[in-house]
Amino acid sequence: MKAIVTGGAGFIGSHLVDRLLKEKNQVLIIDDLSTGKKNNLNTKARFLKLDIRDRTIDHIFLSFKPDLVFHLAAQIDVRKSLKDPLFDQSVNIGGTINIIKASIKAGVKKFIFSSTGGAIYGDKVFADEKMIPEPMSAYGVSKLSAEHYLRIFGFWEDLNYTILRYGNVYGPRQDPYGEAGVVAIFSKALIEDAKPILYGFGKMKRDYVFVEDVVSANILSIHKGHRDTFNISSGIETSVEELLNLLQKIAHKDTKPVYKPKREGEVDRISLNVSKAKEKLGWSTQFTLEEGLKRTYDWFRNHL
Repeated sequence: MKAIVTGGAGFIGSHLVDRLLKEKNQVLIIDDLSTGKKNNLNTKARFLKLDIRDRTIDHIFLSFKPDLVFHLAAQIDVRKSLKDPLFDQSVNIGGTINIIKASIKAGVKKFIFSSTGGAIYGDKVFADEKMIPEPMSAYGVSKLSAEHYLRIFGFWEDLNYTILRYGNVYGPRQDPYGEAGVVAIFSKALIEDAKPILYGFGKMKRDYVFVEDVVSANILSIHKGHRDTFNISSGIETSVEELLNLLQKIAHKDTKPVYKPKREGEVDRISLNVSKAKEKLGWSTQFTLEEGLKRTYDWFRNHL
């Protein structure tokens, strides 16, 4: 099959591209490299440097004629979304609509959308897909809005889709220099013998999921989960302090962290109920947190 992956030079997108190519699909990556990296690009895929808001994207879709679209490109920085909500809106809503419309024109068979659990649900424990979303950031609002647009176009234009709401995804290739990606940031700090910063005084709880498990959910969604929404995560709460302790054991380090208050837009705790994904997608996590952290830390140790 032929697939377009937006954000295919990014953290999650590049892993998905690798898997699609491994399974003998033709892949076109669309990424403006604003946060994605050239080093993440798989040379077996075609690559087009382009903003997802570009109106000429229709012609690219019509020329390539994809069977599948995996839409991962987004503005993901929670604090940036609060400082510049119009930019966040233009990328996450406007850009998504642009990709949806191009998919419809090209006759795409399945549109798989990468959304977010933590930013959409707000402070929730074991949140399921039936809960009323209560986003606490502009990022959460824009991703939820994009979901609604996809449902509307899916209904009126007969576009088949699956929406995947991720927990806190981590793994190799995650950016250790940005605001998101605490596992990558902690790994970098431990490797460089710097002091990790524990925002929320280390008490904030998150639901962590390894990137390869997220990729598997995308692959399963090609043939399952039509016109539906699924949480994709471990379903287990882990505090930021507990996470650092696990990484320190893996790294054989005992660096004292710096404790700071939580930052604007962050929720205190979030975990996702993933029973629906297990039942309807046949999906479950294959990596424990300890296994995933070891793979991630080893990768950063070899690449930083």
